[in-house]
Amino acid sequence: MVGIIPEQHPDRTQLFMQWKQMEWPVMVDSLNLLGVSAVPITMFIDESGVIRAIRPRLEDVEAFVEQKGEAPAATETLEIARPDLTRLGKAAHQGTPEALRSYGDAVALWEESSKLTQAIEAYQQVLEKESDHGPTHFRLGVVYRKRYDSNTRQAADFKQAVTHWAQALDIDPNQYIWRRRIQQYGPRLDKPYSFYDWVTTARSDIEARGETPVSLVAEPGGAEFASPTKHFEQSKSLREEPDAQGRILRDASGLISVETTVVPAVIQPGASARVHVVFRPNPKMKAHWNNEVDDLVFFIQSPEGWKVDHNYLTVSNPLQAVSQEARKVEFELKSPTDFTGPVTLPAYVLYYVCEDINGVCLYRRQDVPITVEMKVK
Repeated sequence: MVGIIPEQHPDRTQLFMQWKQMEWPVMVDSLNLLGVSAVPITMFIDESGVIRAIRPRLEDVEAFVEQKGEAPAATETLEIARPDLTRLGKAAHQGTPEALRSYGDAVALWEESSKLTQAIEAYQQVLEKESDHGPTHFRLGVVYRKRYDSNTRQAADFKQAVTHWAQALDIDPNQYIWRRRIQQYGPRLDKPYSFYDWVTTARSDIEARGETPVSLVAEPGGAEFASPTKHFEQSKSLREEPDAQGRILRDASGLISVETTVVPAVIQPGASARVHVVFRPNPKMKAHWNNEVDDLVFFIQSPEGWKVDHNYLTVSNPLQAVSQEARKVEFELKSPTDFTGPVTLPAYVLYYVCEDINGVCLYRRQDVPITVEMKVK
């Protein structure tokens, strides 16, 4: 028995397997090379590699085990080996979509994160020739997210991933796998279930057995832990604006960089979205958080007719006096039924930050406009 799972993060599969003490092999198909549109799917494959049945009934198991099918002639032993990336790269220079896709797939699956840009460029060239090829949009999104979770990340990688997943789904709205990837990071109204609420329990159970849980490259949280809801839930205690007069000086020197990603990338009138905002100290300026004062504050000003679940969010300071970690906030919004888009929601963040170069610590504001795109029917 072999399992195949269309998971973006293979290490999360490893953690689940450790938790459930699964001893059979499970392969990860992040790129959805199998091309399946929904899971689970079961196949009977005999010892010669011949698929004997797809989605069989439980009562068919015994007959399958006992059957004697005619096996094809064995010519050589099949071994899984690293693809010849040099050969695939030369073939990709011919510029055919098939060769470019093959090279992109190989790089995405076999190369280190520092080489992922090559896969991105290959997929982009495919889309220049076949702009409506859904699988390529999906794989490009997978690689953007993979690079985002690595030490070679670029600021717009997560946003690009969501954009290409959405384009793939527009091309084939019946693709369950692609839809789930967006829902993983999307609003609660669109969630079928909580995607990773099991992680905390899994770690606790594994540690109780005296084992060390598998470490994760990208910690799940926020949208990935959130449970589905049938109604948009707006906080009953919306807060007053902390800097209504705009008196706090802006972070004009860019001590803190800000990334915003709206999931899904475009929405229809009356629909909801989840907004991910990440704040990172600028390493070029040797900036760091000053944790001996107030927490980071993020405030959203929703236009008339728009709703946000929380308009005032904070990020607590860690115990150490200074730190350089990325800080994140997430909130959900709901558009009015007469939304004609694009619409920009004004928002801003307040924080204490220090610059190591000259040792100055400052209290600063940075405006963070949130642009929501409307989906054209």
